[in-house]
Amino acid sequence: MKQVLVRAGGLAVVVVAATACGSSGAAPSNPDLAPRGTAMTTAKPTRQDLTNKVSLTGKVTMNPVFGLVAPIDGQVRFMDVKEPTSTPTAATRVGSVWANGEPTWFEVPAGATFSGRLVDDKTTVTAGMPVASAKLAGYGIAAEIDSAQAYRIADGAASVQGQIKNGPGPFPCTVLGTIAALPAGTVPAAPPEEKKDEEKTQSTGAPQAPQKDQSGTGQKSEATGLRLVCTAPGDVKLINGAAATLEVVTQTSANALVVPVEAVAGGQGNGKVEIVKADGGKVIADVVLGLTDGKVVEIKSGLTGDETVSLPGPNLPTAPQQQDPNSPKAGS
Repeated sequence: MKQVLVRAGGLAVVVVAATACGSSGAAPSNPDLAPRGTAMTTAKPTRQDLTNKVSLTGKVTMNPVFGLVAPIDGQVRFMDVKEPTSTPTAATRVGSVWANGEPTWFEVPAGATFSGRLVDDKTTVTAGMPVASAKLAGYGIAAEIDSAQAYRIADGAASVQGQIKNGPGPFPCTVLGTIAALPAGTVPAAPPEEKKDEEKTQSTGAPQAPQKDQSGTGQKSEATGLRLVCTAPGDVKLINGAAATLEVVTQTSANALVVPVEAVAGGQGNGKVEIVKADGGKVIADVVLGLTDGKVVEIKSGLTGDETVSLPGPNLPTAPQQQDPNSPKAGS
């Protein structure tokens, strides 16, 4: 800095002028980067409703096949189901699962027909195991799923919304049967009386009458992969083969305590967050995690909601490296 005296109209004015700093002056520097793990942002837990959703790609299908499952653990007993003369307007009882001397029945819903047995009669089954197949009479929406999606919705779809590409929707879609892959359904053997008549006919050389099918469909069902089948309301116009999208809500949590996903280290039920205290100190807390929508994650326990957490979350310690037993020891 230097001062310059300037006279103007008899008055002396001191002007302060700045000179450029030479190489010996202090040069401006960029601010240092904060150490790793420093809380650059903080957030407070909040409360909101959360849902878990799975999006599936499917299409409108005529007469889709779906599976009926065992309602309980036990031994399955099938009934002889006669072929209907028209589309059933009431549920059709197919069989039961016996346990502790009592039967628990399973039925084909109205609007569908029995399509085949998936296990043999008197087989020991577990609850939720597919035991019979049924065929919907009319249009349904079938969406193929992979195993990862299957496990996400295995506990049941809370609700399903359908949307036809360039068509009607969204609309509620009622799920039919199970999402499990189905083996080929089998047609029950003819009763002993029919077998005897068939043998007698063959021995006499008379024309053989067609064998009656007790499955109620005239054909056994084919095997299916993992898929979800649902039906649209009656006023929704469907075209066979039209592409559709199904949005499956698998879980919901009302008024859940949530934090941003960036604030949590870990996942799959357990995690850690870094709590910032009023005096600036920090402490790591274990939390139990719930649902997430990709932006926030539910904290089921570990926080009260009054804390302040740091973003990003804490760094999990790395596992100690084990020395290779085949490598020479240090200093040897």
